[in-house]
Formats: sequence, structure tokens, C-alpha cells
Amino acid sequence: MRHATLRQMQVFEAVSRHLSFSRAAQELNLTQPAVSLQIKQLEGLTRLPLFEQVGRKVYLTEAGETLLDHVRTVLSAVENADEAMAALRGEAAGKLRIGVISTAKYVAPTILSAFETGFPGIDLSLTVGNRQQILSLLADNAVDLAIMGRPPTSISVNAVPFAPHPMIFIANPSHPLIGKKITLSELDGQAFLLREKGSGTRTLMEELLHENGVTPSKVFEMTSNETIKQGVMAGMGVSFISAHTVGLEVAVGRIEVMDVADTPVMREWFAVTREGKRLLPVAEAFIKFLVDRGDELIDKAIKGPPLRRRRRQ
Repeated sequence: MRHATLRQMQVFEAVSRHLSFSRAAQELNLTQPAVSLQIKQLEGLTRLPLFEQVGRKVYLTEAGETLLDHVRTVLSAVENADEAMAALRGEAAGKLRIGVISTAKYVAPTILSAFETGFPGIDLSLTVGNRQQILSLLADNAVDLAIMGRPPTSISVNAVPFAPHPMIFIANPSHPLIGKKITLSELDGQAFLLREKGSGTRTLMEELLHENGVTPSKVFEMTSNETIKQGVMAGMGVSFISAHTVGLEVAVGRIEVMDVADTPVMREWFAVTREGKRLLPVAEAFIKFLVDRGDELIDKAIKGPPLRRRRRQ
């Protein structure tokens, strides 16, 4: 592999990511035959097939999957070297790849817009996904840092808290428990709308229900906060959700916050990076920016005062 070129690695990474020669060619402004030639030359160097085609679908072989990890490490190192040299030249530039869990998409654009104002030379890349998707990107070094509500334990990370993150129970304004002060146990027998398994919000909600002996009458599993909000507005049941996702709906009266004892449950937003990752100046500046101004900018994004009562340990 010592004779492989950087261009061959870039082509291989693009084909692996898209699992499509034509889409990789389009991204790299190459012809499809040129992409196929680069892959063929790389396979000649490895003396192993890197892709296999079944029907119309392209798959990585075992050799391809193994090589992909190393190629991404090399490409990341080259990119980091470019940005480090820019930093030494005193240029406030560079690429910053940020992954955010879907709950954070309601506040991330406001934060990024404010940060970019002070660092106009940076190239920002934002990826939104569920918890498992963002953790996968973090593990693969495909993002420089992630914004999430609960740091992972499956990989070694550095996690810096930067803002409170209130979690609340919500319901349709016509729900019979709206307007009443209740304990969490009084939610026993209600229909609940939950995020998918593996979601940090779902994990916390299940812990709360179990601790208080609450058994839902029905459970509706949904893969996005938007779908949960629509379900609550339609009267399908109650839900436990980030207060930062429902500011607009509460403001216009489509959703109500339930007055449940010991809520909001206070968590925190974290900036998470892989342990041992050498952060470039732009990434370090962004983490400092989150610590200094994250709370203020989140309040601005949700257009309302934060809820701060109880912090869950």
C-alpha cells in the first residue's frame, strides 16, 4: 500500500461512502471510467478485491472494510495537517465537522451562525442524526466533535458540559391532566409516545417510569421529535421530551407542558470529542465558544427562558 496515491484513497473513500461508482464520480468531478480505473489500480496494489456487486448493489468486501478504516485515518491526517499549517500561518480558517443528535438541531444553527460571525474563514459541516448514527461518526473520526445530551460509554471520549438541558412532560392542551399539579406516579396508565430504542431521551424516560412504578397503557414508538410532537398534538398520548424542541408549539398553544412534580429534569448539553484526538485551533475555539455562550444562544434559539429546577444526577 505504500505506493498508493492520495487520489486513489480519496476515490476509494468516496465510493465506499456512497456505495456507488457514479455518485462518487459526480462528487469528485470525474468520469465513471476514471473512478473505476483508480479502484482497479488500488486493488492491484492490495491484490484483493475491495468491492463486490450483487445485482445492482455495490458492497465492500472484508478487505475493503479493513482498508477503509486506514484510508480514513490517512485522509483525516492530511486534512489535519493542512489546517495545522493554516493555524501556524495565523489564518483563522479550517474545516470543522460537527455532528449533532436530532434533538440539538433546534438550537445548533443559532450557535453555528454566531460562531461563524467571529470566524468567517472556517468551513463548517453539520450532520444531524439519531444517537447511534452520531456515535458511529464519532467512532469513525468522521466528525471532529459531537453535541449530545449524554456522553457515550461505548467509546472513550472527552465530554465538556456547556448548557443546561431541561426535559419535560408534554400533552395536548385538552388532556385531562393539564392544569393539575400531579406526581409522576399519576401518569400510570397513560399512553406514551417514545423515541426509538437507544435514544438518550427514551433511556431517561424509561428510568423515570420504572422508578415511579408507571406502566403505560399503550406505547407508540416514533423515530423523530417532529413525529412525537404531531402525535401529542393529535391527542395520541403524553411524552417526555427536551424543552428545547417544543418552544414554538407551546408558545402558540398547540402543546402544553404538564405540571409534574420534580420536573423539569435537568440534564446538560455536552461537546464530545474522541479521547486522544488532537484538536485543531478552530475546534478548541468552538468548544470554548460553547462554554462561554452556549447557554445564552440556546435561550435565543428557543425564544424563551430556560426551565431550571431539578438536576438529575
